[in-house]
Amino acid sequence: MKKIVLLLSMFLLTGVFSAIQAQSKGKIGHIDSGKLLSLMPDREKAQNDLQAYSKQLEDQLTAMQTELQKKYNDYLSKKDSLSDILLQTREKELQDLQTRIQNFQVSAQQDLQKKEQELLQPIIEKAREAIRKVAKSKGYSYVLDSSSGALLFWPENSDDLLPLVKTELGL
Repeated sequence: MKKIVLLLSMFLLTGVFSAIQAQSKGKIGHIDSGKLLSLMPDREKAQNDLQAYSKQLEDQLTAMQTELQKKYNDYLSKKDSLSDILLQTREKELQDLQTRIQNFQVSAQQDLQKKEQELLQPIIEKAREAIRKVAKSKGYSYVLDSSSGALLFWPENSDDLLPLVKTELGL
């Protein structure tokens, strides 16, 4: 069944590419955008900045967890000598701190994703602009991204634009 679906997909894509070629009389190119981004020096700096930011968040979380553990150990050691009211107060403090830690974990993950987007967006845009520039100057009507793995094959008249875009970016 999988072979039939794969074969049918290949025929369908062949038809689509043939129709595109017939209509546009243009060239089709492809590029591995993931590989291009990995070659860009700005990406390494962004990755280092992101790791540093992640380390800051991890350090804050570790400090909060250490504080919780310390308070919990203190609670356990004094549990038998405290009044019911003080026990309830300490338990409430521990629960509140645990809730703060959980909330921090959620917000830290969101902040990390936001920071990653903020750092990578200019690099992605720079790569896109270089791809557009090369495609326009070389007369390509379509440029497909081969890094997603969605393409099952490349048409014979499709060109890999990675070397041209690398040259455009000075890589």
